[in-house]
Amino acid sequence: MGQWIIGHWDNPHSTGLSRRDRRSGEYRAYVPDPLIGSGLRLSPDIEVLAAQAEQRVRTLTISPAMTAASRFLLRSEAIASSRIEGIAPSAHKVALAELGQHEEVKGLSAQARTVANNVTLVRAAVEELNDTAPVDVDRLLALHRSLLPDSPEHHGIRTVQNWLGGSSYHPIEADFVPPPPDLVPGLIEDLLRYLNGATHAPLIQAALVHAQFETIHPFTDGNGRVGRALIHTVLTRRGLLPGMVLPTSLVLSTLSHRYVEALSAYRGEDAADEAETSPGQHAWIAFFLEAVILACDQAEQISSELDDVRSDWASALEAWASREGTGRRPRSDSATSRILEGLPATPVLTISTASQVYGVSRTAATRGLETLRAAGILTTESIGAGRRAYTARAVLDTITWAERRLASTRFDTRVSAPARAVPARPTPR
Repeated sequence: MGQWIIGHWDNPHSTGLSRRDRRSGEYRAYVPDPLIGSGLRLSPDIEVLAAQAEQRVRTLTISPAMTAASRFLLRSEAIASSRIEGIAPSAHKVALAELGQHEEVKGLSAQARTVANNVTLVRAAVEELNDTAPVDVDRLLALHRSLLPDSPEHHGIRTVQNWLGGSSYHPIEADFVPPPPDLVPGLIEDLLRYLNGATHAPLIQAALVHAQFETIHPFTDGNGRVGRALIHTVLTRRGLLPGMVLPTSLVLSTLSHRYVEALSAYRGEDAADEAETSPGQHAWIAFFLEAVILACDQAEQISSELDDVRSDWASALEAWASREGTGRRPRSDSATSRILEGLPATPVLTISTASQVYGVSRTAATRGLETLRAAGILTTESIGAGRRAYTARAVLDTITWAERRLASTRFDTRVSAPARAVPARPTPR
């Protein structure tokens, strides 16, 4: 699938760099075959694995617990997708940065803002692109801008050659060189035509869209995060994952070496006729389907952990009601109950945020937040002069524990050592 072409790099730098970085010479760039009309035919073992993975996903989506965890999983997915790119602020800092998109919050780091933008990106990928209108280039560019709103130099389809690995100044020693810029618009048009169709089953389509997008690398920055978000666009548009996000990036981050190897295999030089999957495609699709099944396992575990958190909250509210002598928990339609129900989706709030999100008065929002603080469910922290936020630490700790667990390739650091840096253990509360 695809072909390697030879390009020549004329290095514009004559001084100020090492001799290695001033090199000129030939390099190899990869041009993938179009997805439309590829005549892809899956092998029997891939067909069986795809059916198993799809059934696993469908079983997952009918669970009410998964629906309740959907917003939490979206945030976990966005954080993990950013971690793959080496951007790894804490879940707490990301939640504050999300708040900072609408309110003034002091001391936010650039990394935290970047990951908060990725939360916006993933949400847009599954909500704004989940309609019957085709995903065209303009909608793809808008999705990309949501990730890098303050970096106009990266907006738009690239008009320069990019590459992965090697020197920052030339592609001669790069690990991978995507197609030349003049071929990118046509390849993206083909990819979007394929994304808008239904030639293959949803999971196969998602696998091919992601690998093809990563191979084209159409932007000068943000390709990995946009490419992983498109997985969810496909699965949502095809109806396989209505209303939720599968934490595939949590698994891809854990299996990062295999992830890179499988993408490299997709770009291999092995020949395939029009009626068969090439060995490289076979390797990528098999890996992707395995990752989907593992992501279902992680989604179930995270959902179970959130159920435990909710149970703890219920006990805390009952204890608060007993101390206050009210004898009962807040009504289900009260601001307190509505805020409590939404904490996995919005774990850091101000009075203004709670009022806007839940459509209640500032007085009701204040009463609800203070009730949850008095019950020990929320804590408060300063976000600037005279301003404070209410934080559901248990939600953020659940994300942190999941990140720690998934730092091990066996998904348990007690069984195998972490393969990458892990966040600090949450402070007991």
